[in-house]
Amino acid sequence: MVRDDIESSTRHASRVTHDGGFWQTLPRPIIGLSPMDGVTDAAFRGIVAAQGPPDVTMTEFTSVVDLCRGPEHRLNSLLYHECERPVVAQLYGKDPETFYQAAMVVCALGFDGLDINMGCPSRTVASSGSGAGLIRTPELARAIVRATRQGILDWAAGRSLADAGIKPMRQEQIASRNIRRGGSEHGGRRAIPLSIKTRMGYDRDVVETWIGLLLEEAPAAITLHGRTLEQMYRGAADWTAIERAARLAQGTGTLVLGNGDLATPADVVHRVTAHRVDGVLVGRGALGTPWFFKDKQAMRAAVTGPAPAPALPVLSQEERFAVMLDHARLFEACFGVDRFPHIRKHLGWYCKGFPGAAAMRGRMVQAANGDDVARIVSEHLTGALSMASPADAVGQDLPLACGLSPSSR
Repeated sequence: MVRDDIESSTRHASRVTHDGGFWQTLPRPIIGLSPMDGVTDAAFRGIVAAQGPPDVTMTEFTSVVDLCRGPEHRLNSLLYHECERPVVAQLYGKDPETFYQAAMVVCALGFDGLDINMGCPSRTVASSGSGAGLIRTPELARAIVRATRQGILDWAAGRSLADAGIKPMRQEQIASRNIRRGGSEHGGRRAIPLSIKTRMGYDRDVVETWIGLLLEEAPAAITLHGRTLEQMYRGAADWTAIERAARLAQGTGTLVLGNGDLATPADVVHRVTAHRVDGVLVGRGALGTPWFFKDKQAMRAAVTGPAPAPALPVLSQEERFAVMLDHARLFEACFGVDRFPHIRKHLGWYCKGFPGAAAMRGRMVQAANGDDVARIVSEHLTGALSMASPADAVGQDLPLACGLSPSSR
């Protein structure tokens, strides 16, 4: 039954029209948070939102197979909170039928949009034919977009998860997560916009043919990272390639966002102004600086008028440590202490630009829980290597970002 729906959507591909959804209501240029595997989890995105939310956020990517029939903990990559809206679920895979099912699950979880990852350069992902591997199989990429869109449309039309082949246990898990988040049991019935994040080629620049093909499928937005898969993250991002993609999209109704080497607000202003994109997604520039988006209105003003680009906000040590500790507490609340080692990289990224940062970073990457973080912060600030306690630490009375609590898991 699912495959029949997919084949039907392929036959009627010529009827595809743009449904930009929330994308069309965002201010321009759009300044969003890029999805990053193992980085942009619910805790990090919650802290970013609390510091000054981006215009749009995306989850770390999730396998469509895991989403539809993997163990329940695989759904944790799609944990989110209302303060993140508009929030987009990013998925990867290579099977159109599973994308159809996954699209219905994403809708049932109440997301504002769905983004298909066609840009991950991981050898494991790309060699399997997913992520940036889809650049080599354009017709499969096209089939995936059509199947995903059909899943979204069928959900909006009232089709159930059971009809799509989602097992009862997974349906119960989805309903339970929606209720714990404070949403409706079924996430609402609406057609959410479909977007794509990709690269400019597999081993060479093929922007005209690749982006041209994607534009035929009328996604609401395409985010282009200015490197090929072979480059991974080496060298400089090619923003002239991103600019060519933006020119191709003019008049189509699809927005084009650029991604790559956006380390400061000034980089955002320069790239938008010079390359005429509809917006950007900031990735590594926000690592250790979740307040990157605090002055996004000033960034927009610098693009559209004579105002200078704002500098990245400078926090005092105490303010920086308060955010770091809040992040650690929020991570524990979202995912539990057993997964705490996964946040250590974030704790290390906070430790830069102040005296003793390297020594503090060395201790943070060994922290086992939020109390350890509180103690290290207190000891750094007071210099009392053995006298401080967690209760003395900066930020220990801060409310968790977005109101998340241990019951939110």
